[in-house]
Amino acid sequence: MVEKEQKKDEAGRASAAAAISEEEAAQYDRQIRLWGLEAQKRLRASRVLLVGMKGLGAEVAKNLILAGVKALTMLDHQQVSPEDTQAQFLIPGGSLGKNRAEASLERAQDLNPMVDVKADPGNVEQKPEEFFTRFDVVCVTCCSQDVLVKIDQICHKNGVKFFAGDVFGYHGYMFANLGEHEFVEEKTKVAKASQGVEDGPDAKKAKLDFTETTLVKKCVNFCLLKEALTVDWSGEKAKAALKRTAPDYFLLQGEMLPLEASGSVYVGGGVCVSRRAVGVAAGHLTALRPT
Repeated sequence: MVEKEQKKDEAGRASAAAAISEEEAAQYDRQIRLWGLEAQKRLRASRVLLVGMKGLGAEVAKNLILAGVKALTMLDHQQVSPEDTQAQFLIPGGSLGKNRAEASLERAQDLNPMVDVKADPGNVEQKPEEFFTRFDVVCVTCCSQDVLVKIDQICHKNGVKFFAGDVFGYHGYMFANLGEHEFVEEKTKVAKASQGVEDGPDAKKAKLDFTETTLVKKCVNFCLLKEALTVDWSGEKAKAALKRTAPDYFLLQGEMLPLEASGSVYVGGGVCVSRRAVGVAAGHLTALRPT
């Protein structure tokens, strides 16, 4: 019964996205020229949940609304702080003490009346698993590592696309779990030299014909956030991997953990991070340092 209802819902959404009105065509003309009508139809049928309405959340909300998704739900249980009035452009003046998501609603909706924008003042940590299955995409900011891992596992289990990110001063991170993702890549067609034609010593080598291309279908399986954060750095390949890994990886991983020690440490560039973050980074880098 549940499967039939899900298929019916998917069929209804596909039918709704079958045609784009003249108003929508005019509104999204430039981006349709960029990524095509079919991609715009898929955006038009997408329901997105955005968790965390600080500065980064406002920027993500703006881009999604202007892109023309079907619906966007902004979820945040925190109140507007003095910092928000300077860093979050969707919050109008005089909103101190109000819920951050609700304070952002009016300006967010004004960006594009064709998108159904909603505000949810609830706490993401108290939302049941069924809540996340209502959406096609879940974007999470301003959450601890435990919460991110939990939501990612729920989304992965239910086939919901998951994105996570945050900003700490000049540092930031982004993670994506699209499950099994199929895409098409355009490649230059390879043509071999004709037999019996003498054209120097390289005549038998393959030549690239830059005037012809072919489309190659590919598939990528994304890993869970928990797997990305539990890399084994003790093996022989750790030293080689460390050369390709920015130190920010360890600092940001520490910032995502619940703080067990108070205070912060200045690390340069106007950035202060928690002592816990510095401890995590120092521990990994010390363990991997050549002896």
